[in-house]
Amino acid sequence: MELVEAIENRRSIHDFRQEEVPEGLLNEIFTSASWAPTHRMKEPWQIYMFQEEGKQVYADLVLQSYTRKGFFEGYSKEKSQRMKQGIHEFLVNIPHHALIFMEKDANEHKYEEDYAAVCAFIQNVQLLAWEKGVGGLWTTSPYLHDDEFIKGVGLNPSLHKLIGVIQMGYPKKVPKAKPRTSMEDKYTLFNYNFKNSVY
Repeated sequence: MELVEAIENRRSIHDFRQEEVPEGLLNEIFTSASWAPTHRMKEPWQIYMFQEEGKQVYADLVLQSYTRKGFFEGYSKEKSQRMKQGIHEFLVNIPHHALIFMEKDANEHKYEEDYAAVCAFIQNVQLLAWEKGVGGLWTTSPYLHDDEFIKGVGLNPSLHKLIGVIQMGYPKKVPKAKPRTSMEDKYTLFNYNFKNSVY
């Protein structure tokens, strides 16, 4: 698959087949993704993979976080229970949940460099996975900012930043492409001949 083909044809997958991706293939994808640009060769990305029995733990921690944040408030007890059950079943039916995180740097500039590097790594993962027929969805849900959730996965909210979760598996359904904004609306050729400069 050509690089441009992978970039343009990759889709965020929401519906996965009930089939796990072989561990060797996952390792290959993440290993190749580690060639992402990284300042000072820091390679700040870290991965906690939740699969098999681990998905139950992950789903429970997500539901606990949603409960703390009041997600189920305002509904009847029966309705809340149905919502929780639906979310739990949805999460455990996804073959793999790759939690991507990094250590925080006290230096703001280095922190931003590390964050950017991890985001580049995540996009590499998505493209490399797509090339191998593996779908993914990069999620940034509110529980990633919940200190109790962070502690629940064995990390320290003072030391670690959760970047996102990549839901991974073989696609059951691939959504249609959504149009992209023309670069004519995004691209500006900078020059110094501004008439309304403000100082």
